Amino acid sequence: MGKYIVKRVLLMIPTLLGVAVIIFFLMRIVPGDIVELRFAGESAYAQKENLDKERARLGLDKPIWHQFLSWMGGIVRLDFGTSMWTGAPITEEIRLRFVLSLQLAIMATIVAVALAIPLGVIAALRQDTWVDYAVRILSIAGLAMPSFWLGIVFILGLLIVFKWLPPMVYTPFWTDPVQNLAQLIWPALAVGYRYSAVATRMTRSAMLEVLREDYIRTARAKGLWEKLILSRHALKNAMLPVLTVIALEFAFLIGGLVVTEQVFNLNGLGMLFVESVAHRDYTLTQALVMLVAFSFIFVNFLVDLAYAWLDPRIRFR
Repeated sequence: MGKYIVKRVLLMIPTLLGVAVIIFFLMRIVPGDIVELRFAGESAYAQKENLDKERARLGLDKPIWHQFLSWMGGIVRLDFGTSMWTGAPITEEIRLRFVLSLQLAIMATIVAVALAIPLGVIAALRQDTWVDYAVRILSIAGLAMPSFWLGIVFILGLLIVFKWLPPMVYTPFWTDPVQNLAQLIWPALAVGYRYSAVATRMTRSAMLEVLREDYIRTARAKGLWEKLILSRHALKNAMLPVLTVIALEFAFLIGGLVVTEQVFNLNGLGMLFVESVAHRDYTLTQALVMLVAFSFIFVNFLVDLAYAWLDPRIRFR
């Protein structure tokens, strides 16, 4: 097991390096200049001397290979530098928003798992009955409805029916847990329902496939308790593809909820991503891409470990 973990950790390094190379040079290829964009807000014309001074201050006058090596050296030291647009440390820019996005992703994942696994298992056990049809309709509706639209419906429903509007100013959990949950529970429900629709269908399909296996028939023929068969044999083996879907969706939620964050007035990583790209903030955009890439890679690493725990054949291969 130790060799397996070391191997998976070492595989992270070339992946992150590849992402760093792609995002660095891609940001230089995309049209737009942060220096010209900054001065365009002050006047219609800026002198070339001022533009050159600003590029020198930001380090954009150096050869591109020098900029890349300098940036990579900072990443190794966990120093992402400062934002080219605001001048604030990137670590501080990301820290507050990352906490919000991470909490929302965790809450949405809890909602999704609480809905998806029981519904998927029930639908598989009651295949082609009204229960199965109801679960399938519910999951298809979740796939068809965007989470931001469902969030708008939640807000309008609370306002019209209960004459109450969720808090629109973010409060950290450690400051006021009640105020924090009163705001984030609604986007978590909206996103979690959309998230659970995919996981429900995957759980149902995986359970149907596993329940037809010979070892399930053998366990039933031996007279094992049905709940024991489902929990120890069927569900555990069906969780492999479901775990993959849940993990990938969780990693996506950390930086991919741009519109939903706007609906609920949440200044998370998604909003910061849009602002950094709009301002051509090279350093901040690169740091955000690396953060999201690391999130996907780390979550996949945890999924690989879970695979090895669920399936001993992976652990001993």
